[in-house]
Amino acid sequence: MKLKFSLKYLLLTLFIFLIEVSIATILKDIFFVRAYLGDVIVVMLLYTFVKSFVEVNDQKLILGILLFSFLIEFAQYFNIAERLGFRRGSLMYIVIGNSFSWIDILCYAVGCLFLYIFVKMARTEASNS
Repeated sequence: MKLKFSLKYLLLTLFIFLIEVSIATILKDIFFVRAYLGDVIVVMLLYTFVKSFVEVNDQKLILGILLFSFLIEFAQYFNIAERLGFRRGSLMYIVIGNSFSWIDILCYAVGCLFLYIFVKMARTEASNS
């Protein structure tokens, strides 16, 4: 792992972030999108954010993001945002989350699986070119 800036991944991060903001604000009333798609996409946001600044093994990064996502979700079970003193409705309270869900765990896993498949296909395509 080494530090290496990537404008491509930073722009992807900004694009995915705007999608997440849209899901949280504009598309919030569409249940499937708000409840599931946002959690699938957030792991991709984390992936592109890390790749914006660090050159790292893709498989290890995806596994690390999956484990991190699980850790955050399980921390929600123990009301970690409240225990850390974040007020309900504050940015950090929203970012950390406040309710544990097995469906969220599944969404993170699906997002990481999609990410893994996409990265593997992109790598295969690049090596065939």
